Amino acid sequence: MEYSLVCHSLYALWSSPVKKKLILLSIMFLIWVYMLYSCVGYCSTMPSLVVDSYRGRETGSAVGKRTESSRTDLVSRLLAKPQPWEDIESDYEEPSIRTAASRDLLNNELETDRADDWGDEMGAEQLQQRAPEPSAMSSFSNGSGSKKLPQAIIIGVKKGGTRALLEFLRVHPDIRAVGAEPHFFDRNYENGLEWYRELMPKTLEGQITMEKTPSYFVTREAPARISAMSRDTKVIVVVRDPVTRAISDYTQTLSKKPDIPSFESLTFKNRTTGLIDTSWSAIQIGIYAKHLDNWLQYFPMKQILFVSGERLISDPAGELGRVQDFLGLKRIITDKHFYFNQTKGFPCLKKAEGSSKPHCLGKTKGRTHPNIDPEVVQRLRDFYRPFNMKFYQMTGHNFGWD
Repeated sequence: MEYSLVCHSLYALWSSPVKKKLILLSIMFLIWVYMLYSCVGYCSTMPSLVVDSYRGRETGSAVGKRTESSRTDLVSRLLAKPQPWEDIESDYEEPSIRTAASRDLLNNELETDRADDWGDEMGAEQLQQRAPEPSAMSSFSNGSGSKKLPQAIIIGVKKGGTRALLEFLRVHPDIRAVGAEPHFFDRNYENGLEWYRELMPKTLEGQITMEKTPSYFVTREAPARISAMSRDTKVIVVVRDPVTRAISDYTQTLSKKPDIPSFESLTFKNRTTGLIDTSWSAIQIGIYAKHLDNWLQYFPMKQILFVSGERLISDPAGELGRVQDFLGLKRIITDKHFYFNQTKGFPCLKKAEGSSKPHCLGKTKGRTHPNIDPEVVQRLRDFYRPFNMKFYQMTGHNFGWD
């Protein structure tokens, strides 16, 4: 009797068109919610440039201010699109006794030298805010890894090839790297290590977290600060012929400020006497031995790897092999990952991380250098020679710049 009453009630409920529609709509809504949650969990773990871009770009207030609805956070995650690749390579700032005009130029270089290399990145100003805590929905998926402080850092040098090296390394499945330059150990140190950690991508057990900020190499406080974070940190320095590097540095600034003084006038304190102006950052950065002295006070040579910027172009697989060995990783990045672009004069990736298409250095790379008086170039080579020789002795490697 009770069974027949139940069946009769169910039949009556189902026979009503309105109630039937309500039941179907309820079922469809539950399925939609389940699929949405599953999609968010998947997106939070996929190792692609889209996710790295979102993690890098997302900034916000402290946890106490995160009272917005989870729906807004969810939509922003699902609709996030990769931004055009750009780079932020900072300049080295040092007190100068140059003329007021030149001093203004040097101070402005830091703000104008932007968006020139590889990478899906955010602007430096976006890093000034505290990184947000992950939302509840972003933690929906289990096994997505955790954010760790970097075990390896590319610390320099500007215009040496740091962006190319980082993007080449990101092909390796055991390397995860933040796209933007955090500038933590030179500009944002007061924000604390937790702020720094939140900028990093999530990694699984056995993966290495990396970042690159070329200005660290010439920042006096950087070695002590990195050592305080972890004495086991491995540091990588991409070095290049200091004369060519200085001209490339100047060329980058010239492309943004065509009215700056000539390379020659900035190089010399007094052209007649031939005295080089070492207060100009383009010259200062290339005195590698001086900066390395500072780093050796905190890190043994076995924890520092020097990559040749010239060989990174002529033999990228060979240099990447050395880097993979240094990081204790299997040599997965080989010749098969590269092809040489004759038009650009640079090696390109056949398949970049998170993409099935080839990727080359940006359009701003490989700029044509202005014609520099050969006499000025020779004077610079004479100036750098003793510093280069000392650098060769310190590293045990002759880079062949002389």
